[in-house]
Amino acid sequence: MSHNPIRPWRNIDRRKSRRIMVGNVPVGGDAPISVQTMTNTDSSDVKATLDQIIRAADVGADIVRVSTPDQSSTAALREICRESPVPIVADIHFHYKRAIEAAEAGAACLRINPGNIGDATRVREVIKAARDHGCSIRIGVNAGSLEKHLLEKYGEPCPDAMVESGLDHIRILQDNDFHEFKISVKASDVFLAAAAYQQLAEATDAPIHLGITEAGGLTAGTVKSAIGLGNLLWMGIGDTIRVSLSADPVEEVKVGFEILKSLGLRTRGVQIISCPSCARQGFDVIRTVETLEKRLEHIKTPMSLSIIGCVVNGPGEALMTDIGFTGGGAGAGMVYLAGKQDHKMTNDQMVDHIVELVEKRAAELETARSEAAE
Repeated sequence: MSHNPIRPWRNIDRRKSRRIMVGNVPVGGDAPISVQTMTNTDSSDVKATLDQIIRAADVGADIVRVSTPDQSSTAALREICRESPVPIVADIHFHYKRAIEAAEAGAACLRINPGNIGDATRVREVIKAARDHGCSIRIGVNAGSLEKHLLEKYGEPCPDAMVESGLDHIRILQDNDFHEFKISVKASDVFLAAAAYQQLAEATDAPIHLGITEAGGLTAGTVKSAIGLGNLLWMGIGDTIRVSLSADPVEEVKVGFEILKSLGLRTRGVQIISCPSCARQGFDVIRTVETLEKRLEHIKTPMSLSIIGCVVNGPGEALMTDIGFTGGGAGAGMVYLAGKQDHKMTNDQMVDHIVELVEKRAAELETARSEAAE
């Protein structure tokens, strides 16, 4: 739950769900909403895949999925799982032996559809492997790959068809007394995905994995994901998310975190509040923000920074942020600390100075947090 007693209009009451574990990451219940991505390397290339996983983890990925389409991929998965800083989900389609091999290799979770990996005997073998090796399972329903009988029944992919597919898969796991699972009902159509997820949320207490699948490139996919996932998260639906972009997986993680941060559901790193700039700006706002975003990527401590071009909104925004800079005149602006005017700084020295202030404030916050924990 995102709870704000002073500003109750910001509250989000999260749906009650069961909690499962994906490796050491809790998913569901009152656990923080985790952020996932998926590698796009050749999974049999251990070095390339691990490098991508590490880069994603560095910007905040809690879980990373790796496609395992063949035996060479599951063979490589053993080293990948051993060296990965975050739990690995093995992405399985059709080949039940790949699921067993992935569980044996150390995958924390298997992404499967129980209904498309063979007869009941094969399903039981996969479930046994998951149970024996401490794997959870994600049931992954996708509008683009619904079962033939459901398409014949409903005529086209629709919320009813997607949820029926998901519940059928849930039943297979439950009939085998396996309950460590989460579920997704993804579609590239925002309306379809949102409606399916709302219906699913009422039909099961399983943790829900949110995603708008095949959302597109960085800009279009970010917009579609923000609309679809943002609205569902605002309703309290969703326990883990993946933003699907035709882009570097690192960008997926960044977008996912920004969505959660905008709703107050997760905090990580520096949240920059900046104006779009106009003729009143006292410095180049756009270039300054671009530079600061890069220079402050290493900061993981949650804090806020306002960068405003002029005094119209600058002082007001600075009141609400840890550090602020507002453009003035004569090549200088005002630095705010904890919402109050503190000192002036020239525009040409401003970026280095702000980075120094942010790093100092982050260190202070981390020290205070450590002392409180002790």
